[in-house]
Amino acid sequence: MLALALAATAQAKELPKLGQAPLQQVVAALTVEEKIALVTGQGMVFPGLPDDMQAPVVGAIDDHVPGAAGATVAVPRLGIPSLVLSDGPAGVRINPTRKNAPGKTFHATAFPIGSALASSWDTALVREVGSAIADEAAAYAIDVMLTPAMNIHRYPLGGRNFEYYSEDPVVTGETAAALVQGLQDRGVGASVKHFAVNNHEWNRNTINARVDERALREIYLKGFEIAMHKGQPWTVMSSYNKLNGSYTSESTWLLSDVLRTQWNYQGLVMTDWFGGKDAVAQMRAGNELLMPGTGSQRKVLSAALANGTLDQRVLDRNVTRVLELVLRSRAYKQAPHSDAPDLRGNATISRRAATQGMVLLKNDAATLPLAAASRLAILGHGSYEVITGGTGSGDVNKAYAISLLQGLQNAGFSNAAGLGERYALYIAEQTPKLPTTLWYLPKPRVPERPVEAAELAQLAQQQDLAVVTISRGSGEFVDRKPENDFQLSATERALLQATSTAFHAQGKKVVVVLNIGGVMETASWRDLADAILLAWQPGQEAGNAVADVLSGAVNPSGKLADTFAINLADYPAADGFPGKVLQGPDPNDKSIFGEIARAAEVEYRDSIWVGYRHFDTRKVDVAYPFGFGLSYTDFSYSDLKVDGGTQGPVHASVKITNTGKVAGREVAQVYVSAPSSPLPKPAQELRAFAKTTLLQPGQSQVLQFQIEGRDLASFNPELGRWVADKGRYSLRVGASSRDIRAQQGFDKAEASSYTP
Repeated sequence: MLALALAATAQAKELPKLGQAPLQQVVAALTVEEKIALVTGQGMVFPGLPDDMQAPVVGAIDDHVPGAAGATVAVPRLGIPSLVLSDGPAGVRINPTRKNAPGKTFHATAFPIGSALASSWDTALVREVGSAIADEAAAYAIDVMLTPAMNIHRYPLGGRNFEYYSEDPVVTGETAAALVQGLQDRGVGASVKHFAVNNHEWNRNTINARVDERALREIYLKGFEIAMHKGQPWTVMSSYNKLNGSYTSESTWLLSDVLRTQWNYQGLVMTDWFGGKDAVAQMRAGNELLMPGTGSQRKVLSAALANGTLDQRVLDRNVTRVLELVLRSRAYKQAPHSDAPDLRGNATISRRAATQGMVLLKNDAATLPLAAASRLAILGHGSYEVITGGTGSGDVNKAYAISLLQGLQNAGFSNAAGLGERYALYIAEQTPKLPTTLWYLPKPRVPERPVEAAELAQLAQQQDLAVVTISRGSGEFVDRKPENDFQLSATERALLQATSTAFHAQGKKVVVVLNIGGVMETASWRDLADAILLAWQPGQEAGNAVADVLSGAVNPSGKLADTFAINLADYPAADGFPGKVLQGPDPNDKSIFGEIARAAEVEYRDSIWVGYRHFDTRKVDVAYPFGFGLSYTDFSYSDLKVDGGTQGPVHASVKITNTGKVAGREVAQVYVSAPSSPLPKPAQELRAFAKTTLLQPGQSQVLQFQIEGRDLASFNPELGRWVADKGRYSLRVGASSRDIRAQQGFDKAEASSYTP
């Protein structure tokens, strides 16, 4: 017996341990069951989950971070720990309370939504936000954050546009890369998502997106390519949808040919939760980790290994990539966690980020900034119940949210006597009347409070100015609607009209604050307002951040990362959005929450003509162009210098001078117009951008840009290559796509081509 015990002890000592032995030895020491467990997560349990989506082992889920999205499987005998993965794009998403810690809270900071961060055009700030999110993730023992979400804003009604960045792939890619860098600077992994072409929510689990290769390369994959090269994310999350007939998580072309061979990606690919249908095809395609993991997936993979339809070498390759991720993780390094992040310090970062992303759309007769201690009539339901961010995986369980009323009062402004109480009573009366919805869907909002003309007339006599907030919710699982969402509701329009009439009759101004997650219609009502501030969904410090800008404590410097069209029909994607049903419901094909799925398809007929590429090239009038945003000061552009371009990169510089009376920041946007070509080209395309530091009146800063030769190219699908034509190019620097301040041509003597 002693000999057997000694032999067992010796055998245990000889087991290869992760990080101590070569990875090949660790993989070889794993059993088949352990390998399959490593490429499938621990699973999830929640109401309504179909049987085939249940966790692999009931009761075996490691729930030491309640509310985290999922976890990988540990193999303690080989020194392999479990990794914890958490949503989300606007901050750490975990449960705020725990059964084993009564009286203690586990809140996280709610940062501004993705559309707001992108509108800052400030990659250094976005990187700082990423680091703050990572610090909170580390405090809560989270290894990988499932962010950034970076699909293109193809059409304003896309349900998750709020957490995505822009209609432009350069803004998207640079913003995403900065967030990735900020996260991974702190040792927390990022997961760029949703790869790829997940541009709306309708039938997202089954829809087939048909996209031509040029549009794929130039619009829908380009941002991901930038994020891969500049951010080097630890993980990528494949999307739910099909792309040209294949689920993205099962697409060898997308995950192996493009991502790994052409882009040289070295990290791990995971599915979106319960994404795809064929676990074996996912393994072969290079989707190494199936999340959150199900018992049925493990059975399928085990059978496939036994019958030879899954090669052992493919499984070993995927296990190796999972272990490479584990080696990078805080869990493997046994990094300590406190469960006590610096919420106060991160709230300061959130507030600053919110102000930098706000866009001043209108400011007639210097309505803003407000005079100190102004007496305001604060109107609109959204002024009292602010929307800090979207729902679903983009939600954050924050400790508090500052309403616009609170923020304005904190800044020294006052509200009309009794007005806040009337709104509070109305909201309390209306809330119980709201329809119930499924727990995972965005909650309905109380309709706008009707305000009588007599009440507004009295307010206009007593108060100095009106501030009206228009708010919109956003969330996962559903797309937006034209009525009462993209457009104003009848009650909102009546409120704006009556407020404008009453206050203008007294010679007083009206300010509109847009507390929204995405583009909305403004052209039909903007003349009713003297100033319009696009505040987005700005995180938990919403009211304080809005007050910072309205008061002039912060000079707005945000610029639109999307075009605001006059009409919804002006977007070319309006033709065919969100798609069509191909066949009736299939009872055997259910989505994540058990709804019967339908086969559907959407054709991207707009091809590359997304956003300003369409509006500017085809000279379509818009409400506000891409890149637009006002300031409380003025800037001049001068001394544009352009060098190179014949063979190598193009170097450019421009001097930005604050010619106004208050300090401010400016975003310089570099567009390039290509020579005529048999391949249709947009009139101009954004190729670079930079934001100045805070310039005092009279102060200047020279901004430098470098545009690589490859970035002048368009994808030629017939050649299967990127091609930069020879000829005369024009480099244009502007304050928006339709406000070009300086331009200079350069010649390219010979055409160049580049492999994908």
